[in-house]
Amino acid sequence: MAGTKSLRLSAYAALLFIAIGVVELVASLLFYREIDANTLREDHARRVAEMLVVSNRVYRLEPRLTPAVMTSEHLRVSVAETPLVARPASGELLQGMARQIVRWEPTLAGAPLHLATRRAANGRRDLVGSMPLGGGRWLNFESRDISSMWPIALRAAWMTVVTALVCVAAGLLAIRALTRPLRRMSEAANAIGQGQRVAIREEGPTDLRNLSHAMNEMQDRIARLLEDQAKSFEAISHDLRTPLSRQKVLAELLSDQEISDLLLQSVDEMDAMLGSLQQFLRAQHLQAAPEQVDLVALLQDMIADGNSGARLRSEGEAWVETYREPLLLSLEAVIENALRYGEKVEVRLEQEGSDWFVVIADDGPGIPAEHVEDVLTPFFRLDEARGRTTKGFGLGIPTAHRLLTRFGGKLSLSAAPEGGLIVRVRVPQPI
Repeated sequence: MAGTKSLRLSAYAALLFIAIGVVELVASLLFYREIDANTLREDHARRVAEMLVVSNRVYRLEPRLTPAVMTSEHLRVSVAETPLVARPASGELLQGMARQIVRWEPTLAGAPLHLATRRAANGRRDLVGSMPLGGGRWLNFESRDISSMWPIALRAAWMTVVTALVCVAAGLLAIRALTRPLRRMSEAANAIGQGQRVAIREEGPTDLRNLSHAMNEMQDRIARLLEDQAKSFEAISHDLRTPLSRQKVLAELLSDQEISDLLLQSVDEMDAMLGSLQQFLRAQHLQAAPEQVDLVALLQDMIADGNSGARLRSEGEAWVETYREPLLLSLEAVIENALRYGEKVEVRLEQEGSDWFVVIADDGPGIPAEHVEDVLTPFFRLDEARGRTTKGFGLGIPTAHRLLTRFGGKLSLSAAPEGGLIVRVRVPQPI
């Protein structure tokens, strides 16, 4: 992905799920807060209504005892000649409280009720009010913490938070389980695009099972198509060798040595082209099973067998589970290419974590930076503008690249600091 890093589908789904959970949590908390505010106002109204009725009765029996009898932890009562609140309730909140008081005690409907709010020292508001008792006396009262929230909603809020967190966690686990087949199919599709064969498990919901089945069938069709194509070209190249053999025999019978040598050289070049083409086509459908391989021994045998111009800088053993034949064919193609263009070729082993790399460095002319990717393309030749000076179709490096990619390895090219080319081959390992 160029310049940006995309989120997975599961991440988008998880973010959406979390966003819905947060919105629901906030809405629930606001809902509980509103319910709690209404409940609290009703509780204050009930308390004040009961106090007013009882205080009126106590005052008639024993006026002096009214404040002491009626004052409690949440309600403070006093009797005075002047009202604590001079005028009737105004405003939606206070008028609503007055209506709730009358609803609780209908006998108070005819009594003038003065209500107001007063800010307490702790930043909250108290409900204060006054009601006439008769004889010019007023019953003054103060109900504490009318603005207090959460006495009921606090427990409900915590239950909502815990429930929301549990639901979000369960939802994320469910999303992960549901998108696991999609992730596997995404990885499989990437591997298929690289020429690998991947068996996709057909599991999960019906749609995903159908998609997995379709991808497996697609792989089968692509594999058959490539195999038929490769076999057709292999048959053609094999049949072409018969007339080439006849031309070689005829060339040897010619009396003119110069023409004979020229014809033999052309026959050899065409034979080399057909050989490289067959090798490339074989790489399209070659099958191999993983096995334990000693990389040092493999490279030593390879260099001793026809690649004596290369020098190995590794000793001991380096065992790894890999695909022997694809790795062998890839390394042979890379080393042969290095020997063709360079006089000195060095082969060494490097390990990075669990990955092994075979590094082939030569002192040849190298590859211009703008053509590093082009060299991996089949039939691309750097010397095409200058005319053919080398044999073959230019399929050695592309063949190695195709084989390594199919089996999970990698081939990368870079310029050597002192000139030449460095090829790093990551040894393929089964997943």
